[in-house]
Amino acid sequence: MDSIEIILVMLLAVVVSGYLVRALPFSMPLPLVQIGLGAVISGAFNHGVTLDPGIFFLLFLPPLLFLDGWRIPKDGLFRDKGVILELALGLVVFTVVGAGFLIHWLIPSMPLPVAFALAAIVSPTDPIAVSSITARVQMPKRLMHILEGESLLNDATGLVCFRFALAAALTGSFSLASASLIFIWVALAGIVIGIMVTAGISFAQRVLSQRLGEEAGSPILINLLIPFGAYLLAERMHASGILAAVAAGITMSYVELSGRALAATRVRRAVVWDMVQFMLNGMMFVLLGEQLPGIVQAASKSIAQSDHLNSWWLAFYALSIFAGLAILRFVWVWTSLHINRFLSQRRGVQASKPHWRVVVATSLAGVRGAITLAGVMTLPLFMPDGSPFPARDLTIFLASAVILLSLIAASIGLPRILKGLELPAENTEQQEEDRARHGAALAAIGAVEKAQQNLPHHAVDADIYTEAAARVIGLYQHRVESEAESSGADQIRMADQVERTLRLAALAAERQEIFQMARSGQISDATSRKIVREIDLIEALYQK
Repeated sequence: MDSIEIILVMLLAVVVSGYLVRALPFSMPLPLVQIGLGAVISGAFNHGVTLDPGIFFLLFLPPLLFLDGWRIPKDGLFRDKGVILELALGLVVFTVVGAGFLIHWLIPSMPLPVAFALAAIVSPTDPIAVSSITARVQMPKRLMHILEGESLLNDATGLVCFRFALAAALTGSFSLASASLIFIWVALAGIVIGIMVTAGISFAQRVLSQRLGEEAGSPILINLLIPFGAYLLAERMHASGILAAVAAGITMSYVELSGRALAATRVRRAVVWDMVQFMLNGMMFVLLGEQLPGIVQAASKSIAQSDHLNSWWLAFYALSIFAGLAILRFVWVWTSLHINRFLSQRRGVQASKPHWRVVVATSLAGVRGAITLAGVMTLPLFMPDGSPFPARDLTIFLASAVILLSLIAASIGLPRILKGLELPAENTEQQEEDRARHGAALAAIGAVEKAQQNLPHHAVDADIYTEAAARVIGLYQHRVESEAESSGADQIRMADQVERTLRLAALAAERQEIFQMARSGQISDATSRKIVREIDLIEALYQK
């Protein structure tokens, strides 16, 4: 019962954090506020929630990764796929090797495989924390999309490296060939499973709905269950459940372009997902804060594992490891950008020199979060011979400290680095949206004219009929609302009914045209999602 009460209090803390971050006289990232509230809860209850990493992974990560994969702009993801893969694969391996040797050099008593395991688990980044930090600061959209794409893919890379480092620590052996083959299977199988689960469930849902109908909430509930199904099936197949959830979300964005879901379903589903995202994001950071006092206490007791008696060495280790990670990320980002620029120039493509502030911002944006916390908690308590796992408490503390330090550094540094930074104007998105609205308006006018011909002329007075049609067509031609003059309550009701019919026809045509433009690649899925949501909300006003 106490655990349930703590969880309810943690949910309340998520709500309070949203108000508290606005009430503070100074700017503070929401994750840091939530971590602080979690620490307060731990002190108030004198005992915390026992964190089961398996349950944590299952409850929190699949829906959040699914939603990130669903909503991330696909045109940006594929446009910058080279840069994203360099960060998600190359940077992770570079970080594991470099930070692993650094940690072992700093703490000789920590075995090298354990040092590699710690380096691997702190290598994945967390886009949720970056989004919270940059919410009040203008970050280049392309850079934000690259960081989101990196974080969606580097989770699997970091966890696979962590798994092999942990196996080496337990068995004392490591095979690069075997690790490479397993990594390929883990990644490819996870992606395929995620695609198949979303496509299969969406097809079955459509067939059953056409034949049997469905309850109003069924599509939303099914949509919420898809990431869990993809994750669990992938884990059963010894593949990456994380990549399966991401692939399921990306596939869902393409399924949406079919336009088969009802407008009301899309509106309600968006509200439900927004609530789920806010709750799970907040709970993750509150839970981290709730775990921190126990982690620090255990690490302080185990400081002798590092051959030092002074607890201040814990802070020195944490700061040194964080600084090493930041330097490694900066070196990789700087080198990668300049190599890409050189290769582009060799191909005859003009590439501007990256601004140093953009390079620094990309380096600072490597914020660690949920994957690091949950992953490090999976460290075993004992070795195969029954002896305690070496430096376990110290490893957990250092990973948690890296999360906090990366959050603090990004919250302080990013706003200052990005403030006043002048970047080339990104007009393509606005031009794309204007083009989509123009095409949708033309389709709506055609649909109104067609619906005008199909309406029974005897049902309404000819003047009222013409007036209603002109009002709807004028809405799409000039995007201004015109007031119609009519006399008599019956005539007003009749005119409203005709106008409602014509506007619904126009909205349906608009939406269909937007989906068609997105399917053919004329506009991005992000633009189509934005405009379709506006159309759905307008249609909801006319639906009875």
